[in-house]
Amino acid sequence: MECDKCGSDAIHHAAYSGAHLCGHHLRESVEKRVKRRIREDGLLDPDATPDDPDRWVIGLSGGKDSVALTQILDDVFGKDPRVEMLALTIHEGIEGYRDASVDACVELADDLSLRHELVSYEEEFDVRMDDVVEDDPEDMAACAYCGVFRRDLLENYAAEFDADKLLTGHNLDDEAQTAMMNFLEGDVRQVAKHFDASLGPFDERAETDAFVPRAKPLRDVPEKEIALYCHVRDLPTHMAECPHAEEAYRGEIQSTIHALEENHPGARHSIMAGYEELSALAADAYRGGGESGEDDEGDETGDDADASALGECERCGSQTSRDICRKCRLLESIEAV
Repeated sequence: MECDKCGSDAIHHAAYSGAHLCGHHLRESVEKRVKRRIREDGLLDPDATPDDPDRWVIGLSGGKDSVALTQILDDVFGKDPRVEMLALTIHEGIEGYRDASVDACVELADDLSLRHELVSYEEEFDVRMDDVVEDDPEDMAACAYCGVFRRDLLENYAAEFDADKLLTGHNLDDEAQTAMMNFLEGDVRQVAKHFDASLGPFDERAETDAFVPRAKPLRDVPEKEIALYCHVRDLPTHMAECPHAEEAYRGEIQSTIHALEENHPGARHSIMAGYEELSALAADAYRGGGESGEDDEGDETGDDADASALGECERCGSQTSRDICRKCRLLESIEAV
């Protein structure tokens, strides 16, 4: 199998486009799509200057997606005085697993001379995920606890850094799964929020000071291509799966979309093209006076609640639609064990 671009040995066949690509042209293809997404979303504030730069926090876990995102952003903006970047790594307290990925984060940040901060659940919340999973006071999947704690730290540290944007490494597969889950759950309001929180171009989103807006520059690139990209560039990456990962429903959706993609190449791209257009329409409709949900603190992707319905948590001051935020309620439950 030869590369369509140069005739060298191909390492990947993208069935959705028919392209056969060697390592060099796979890298070129991935970077081209990420740069296009950056332009289309308007990631860089046009008013940013060296004296008043756009400040970005990158969620760097050490996995393939966040490592690829960090590397590409540094390639494009690392020497741009209009941009100031900080990589934030969160240690959940998972023995062995997170220690290895932190090493990858430190190596990458050192290679790029990138400012890097490491925070942990243990320091911030006095909990470790290994212990939470063992006790499981709420009888939930580990990811349900971890997602809430991770989201809280990302948002708080982004605010502390006075960041303009919070960037995460969600890829095409991640986003297609979330889109399908929102559709199957009939959660139109979540679809609307998804646009303003992380999908829409920045000049089309509703303005809010309640949270740091998110961006997902990798969301046009399939997961497999991100993994190959890291391999081709020999990036320091921790590829192991979290030992506590058990998102059963998302796993079913993942399998369904994988089967669709196998039989109908391009299905993921089609799902997202339609979803993004519908999310824009839904966002516009709900901004015009849509119903307000009772408990709306974000889905698994970390997308935030409707800012107009938010107040401050009585215990920690975080934004929430209830008197006490989800994080504090979970911590109370854990402490009671």
